[in-house]
Amino acid sequence: MKKKVLALLMSTAMIVSLLAGCGAPAAADPKETEDEGTKKEETVEGIPADEIKIGFVHVSDASDMGYTYNHDLGTKEMQKALNISDDQIVNKFNVPEGAECDTALRELVDAGCNIIFATSFGFEDYVKEVAAEYPEVQFCHATGYQAVDSGLDNMHNYFASIYEARYLAGIAAGMKTESNKLGYVAAFPFAEVISGYTAFYLGAKSVNPDVTMDIMYTNSWNDPTVESQVAKALIERGCDVVSQHSDSTAPATTAEDNGVWQVGYNNDMIEAAPKASLISARIDWGIYVTEAVKAMIDGTEIPVDWCKGLADEAVYLSPLNADIAADGTQEAIDEAKEKLISGDLHVFAGPLNGKSPEGEAIEVAEGEYYHEQEEASAPSWCYIVEGCNVVE
Repeated sequence: MKKKVLALLMSTAMIVSLLAGCGAPAAADPKETEDEGTKKEETVEGIPADEIKIGFVHVSDASDMGYTYNHDLGTKEMQKALNISDDQIVNKFNVPEGAECDTALRELVDAGCNIIFATSFGFEDYVKEVAAEYPEVQFCHATGYQAVDSGLDNMHNYFASIYEARYLAGIAAGMKTESNKLGYVAAFPFAEVISGYTAFYLGAKSVNPDVTMDIMYTNSWNDPTVESQVAKALIERGCDVVSQHSDSTAPATTAEDNGVWQVGYNNDMIEAAPKASLISARIDWGIYVTEAVKAMIDGTEIPVDWCKGLADEAVYLSPLNADIAADGTQEAIDEAKEKLISGDLHVFAGPLNGKSPEGEAIEVAEGEYYHEQEEASAPSWCYIVEGCNVVE
């Protein structure tokens, strides 16, 4: 119960912060900015590629075949691109989102890491605290939002516009469902999760106006047992396509065991469930990790807040399982992808109405769209739309 309350408090804090203003921070004094910029330019030096040391803090490990597995692929992509050896990488796996994170971060500093990546949302407060104590080390936090207002030159946030890929994956689900009822295994009622499943639903609805979706929360990023239980409960409610914002392959295997279909996240799950898995939405974390580490090597600044999407191939879809997908699915996905990249299509386009878990309403008028992740890397869409049913 304590974890659930903490999760809800963190969610509320993030949403309030994002809704309060996701734009640029207040303008600084021009002379002060010039002086600080000159100082950085004079003092920042690169680190030779064969000397740099890189740390990672992960909430699970690569055996989850989901989020941490996918992030670890990004590490390997960076190593290959920059010729970084294994002994220059220090991984801290299976670190809970609590005081253990503080310990892990400090151990990485003590190990001589020049740059540290913390990859789970609940790590952010610890990253901010430790970064303030070690200004010579760069700290990069995935999925968070506090860096821009932290006042720290060595704290950075990064994420990708995964909602774009989720919208495309939703097309596969909307075309495949026979019951017109989708199910979604969701981790927490955070904006990151709500943005993702809303985009997925809107993608499905774009090709199937009659579709609805049930959502159930696991209150965990990675718990295969609970993920399987929630997937089974959704199937018993009549959902014949199940998707997820959770870290394991359990929803995929549960879907296959129960004769329904599944859309994954973070990994191509066809191998785990060849008769159920249609497609998966993924992030290429290697793009950011490579850019950040290269900046350290070159002696250049790392962006305070970083986000890229489909146009930069930072988000993408795993290959469609053509053996089970509905006819015409690939063509429909390709058409929508082109429109998303060109700007002819926006995921959160009006008319669109919704309410946050706290009851705050939003209305996006026809001809307008919600500018998700355009001003900040952290998702901020946190509204439940008509057709989505959160099951308590």
